[in-house]
Amino acid sequence: MGEFDNKEREEVFSKKVRAGKRTYFFDVKATRSGDYYLTLTESKKRLEDGVFVKHKIFLYKEDFEKFAEGLNETVDYIKNHQDVVEKRYEYSENHEGTSRNNSEDFSL
Repeated sequence: MGEFDNKEREEVFSKKVRAGKRTYFFDVKATRSGDYYLTLTESKKRLEDGVFVKHKIFLYKEDFEKFAEGLNETVDYIKNHQDVVEKRYEYSENHEGTSRNNSEDFSL
């Protein structure tokens, strides 16, 4: 049973987003009953010791719409009250991040 439990928790889909000093992981996982849910993980290297610190949010499908509404509303508020210039990151062979500015809007 233990091995089966582990397989059920394996990622169904994963998207890694590098954004400067932070990396975001969007991982789709399945519950025991086969329902998908999303884990959103922020990973950032701590300056003082180089350890990667991770913060994780679990988002269940019944909450997707409300979560997206809240996120869009708060992002729109910021965009309407301050200039937002989204940075685009390009990675060289050694994965060192360099940023360039891009004024494109993003949408969810």
